[in-house]
Amino acid sequence: MLLIRDFEETAEELYMAGKVWGTFHLYVGEEAVAVGACAALQPEDYITSTHRGHGHCIAKGADVKKMMAELMGKKTGYCLGLGGSMHIADLEKGNLGATGIVGSAIPIAVGAALGCKLQKNGRVVLCFFGDGAANTGAFHEAVNMAAIFKLPVVFMCENNMYAMSFSVKKAFAIADIAERAQGYGIPGVVANGNDVLEVYEITREAVERARKGEGPTLVEAKTYRFKGHSKSDKNVYRSKEEIREWMRRDPILLFEKHLLEEEKVDPQKLQEIKQKVEKEIEEAVAFAEASEELSIEEARRLVYAE
Repeated sequence: MLLIRDFEETAEELYMAGKVWGTFHLYVGEEAVAVGACAALQPEDYITSTHRGHGHCIAKGADVKKMMAELMGKKTGYCLGLGGSMHIADLEKGNLGATGIVGSAIPIAVGAALGCKLQKNGRVVLCFFGDGAANTGAFHEAVNMAAIFKLPVVFMCENNMYAMSFSVKKAFAIADIAERAQGYGIPGVVANGNDVLEVYEITREAVERARKGEGPTLVEAKTYRFKGHSKSDKNVYRSKEEIREWMRRDPILLFEKHLLEEEKVDPQKLQEIKQKVEKEIEEAVAFAEASEELSIEEARRLVYAE
């Protein structure tokens, strides 16, 4: 969680300094969802991600050097600098990638799960998507198919309370998005998305169910993004008081408090972890800045085909 937080805050600084181009969608505040969920997977399992996917990548074991290089448009990036923030994929780690199209990774996850079932390889697909994607046709079609064929997929809805600037209170006629599961005859579970241990336990049960051939589960992790939807978001649709209230439930602070109160780690160890993370991110930035950019000719050759 600290690695994701530091990566995001550093990426934002690089953006403000003009070293990261385009736009990106920060995951700050939602770290417990990605970490708790991916911790319930085996290394060979798959994930599909979203436009807010840096946390998913890191939680699944991505190299932050290659991620930072991708954001800065360098040849050493995951997609040679051509994909940018919203299109990182890491097939070696089971990350099937993401796009900027809301809900687009949900049918991809179901297709991957169908492949796993046909191949009988015992793998599970964890599908991340936001609350806004739960109102797309792709969501309904994909979940319906997964339920019919009992595919090994876990649908992880990261409900951060706003689809861009639109509140879930206005976007849904139900209290919990997890209620949607009833229409497809599959389990629907709500998790405290700021509690990494709760996310882990609920995801672990869903993954075990999927691996046993019992079909999909819809998990709704209720969380909150501390930053705007994207870097162009002026945050005029929510109050500062609301943001401050959610920041008191910071998943990192909550987990630190738990570790200290349960005497599972001492303050010195926590400080060592923070220093290690800071060094790792510093090395990632140095790697990216020292890396070579693609030439226009190389980029054209890789993007266009006769």
